[in-house]
Amino acid sequence: MSSILVVDDEKSLREFLTIMLEEQGYEVDTAADGDSAIRLIKEKPFDLTLTDIKMGKSNGLDVLSAVKQLQPNTPVVMMTAYATAETAVEAMKKGAYDYLSKPFRVEDLQILIKNAIEKKKLADENTYLKSALNDKYHFSSMIGKSAPMQKIFGLIQKVSTSVATVLITGESGTGKELAAKAIHFSGERKDRPFISINCGALPESLLEGELFGYEKGAFTGADNPKEGLIESANQGTFFLDEIGEASPSTQVKLLRVLQEKEVMRLGSSKAIKVDVRFMAATNRDLSRAVQKKEFREDLFYRLNVVPLHLPPLRERKEDLPFLIEYFLNIFTREHKPDHPIQGVSQPAFARMEAYHWPGNIRELSNVIERAVVLEAEDRIQLSSLPDEIIHGHSTVSEWGTPPLDQEGPIQLEATLDQIERRLLQSALDKTGGMIHKAADMLDLSFRSMRYRIQKHKIKGKPRNPQ
Repeated sequence: MSSILVVDDEKSLREFLTIMLEEQGYEVDTAADGDSAIRLIKEKPFDLTLTDIKMGKSNGLDVLSAVKQLQPNTPVVMMTAYATAETAVEAMKKGAYDYLSKPFRVEDLQILIKNAIEKKKLADENTYLKSALNDKYHFSSMIGKSAPMQKIFGLIQKVSTSVATVLITGESGTGKELAAKAIHFSGERKDRPFISINCGALPESLLEGELFGYEKGAFTGADNPKEGLIESANQGTFFLDEIGEASPSTQVKLLRVLQEKEVMRLGSSKAIKVDVRFMAATNRDLSRAVQKKEFREDLFYRLNVVPLHLPPLRERKEDLPFLIEYFLNIFTREHKPDHPIQGVSQPAFARMEAYHWPGNIRELSNVIERAVVLEAEDRIQLSSLPDEIIHGHSTVSEWGTPPLDQEGPIQLEATLDQIERRLLQSALDKTGGMIHKAADMLDLSFRSMRYRIQKHKIKGKPRNPQ
């Protein structure tokens, strides 16, 4: 549903235009002066602004300027009973889409609005396509020559030509969202939106409002209707990250969307048909969660049409040189364009190759960026790597425990710190950064959890309980 802002100091005209436009299927907001209109423009996006030029002390040209600054793709149609060539030329020079003299024929206004909104849709699509191309989220952006990754690439090529639902699994940091984007931007829907949400990052009430949208008055604070993200992804792809963290209530509603291909906004009984390709990701074992009654079996089978499992970095070490080169190129251009880093010294690479990489590709990216910033030589030296790599925590188990028969003494304190940090990070990842939930998982008090996060300088955006 396209939204229109009507700005005029004449109440009867505002009411007439509201009734007429709503009958045409538009969502309408009104303002009686320029200041009120600018406040609305700052609060929400519009598909078109229809504004009078002279409104007492206000000036419609100020509204035009605000729209051009805050919502540059939104067309503005100017109205006035004081039509002069000068005001028309000034409005058009400042970016107005068109100009209407009062009184005007309703049919002319309707045609003008329809054409203006169609132009905005084309402008939005062009902006989206440019952004997608700049992000370079396509199949070739995934790096790997190992056998596991070649298998993944082959599967991505096959599923990109279909609209089948894909369930992407793998440890945190393995690139699950990148794989989803590779599938989307390699397929027929590449020119349409790719929209994602982390199901573990929001409380249930907020998550459902974001997913399905809501009608005005659906709950306290719902002052205006809102289109949900699934609606926004119509004809494109919707990616449900950390789907294993969705609540039972949300799971039921998602199942309906997948089955019926329709969404129902909160506070509404009207179903809205959508054409959306769904992909989901999780680092949990959903089949085990189904057995433990923690995840709906019917939703699991709806999502798991095409399973895609991303291997951890420790199982594809032969890809390490190519990944290092990739991140070196990125971060050298970003941080040291005048002092390019040529590669990694042999001692540094040997330690990196022996390391377990519990954080996978995300951890490798952070390590390389840090090394590029710190390194004074033309190759990454061992001294620029983090302590856990320098100290030889190499053949570690899943939680970083070195075997007692390794050569040389074990750095016990450093190892324990490393294990604690990984457990903290894993708990935060699984709870979407919700500190109180992560503390419950580790049987810690909220205060103790906060202290340990600060102690280990864990990055990210942990969320406090609301």
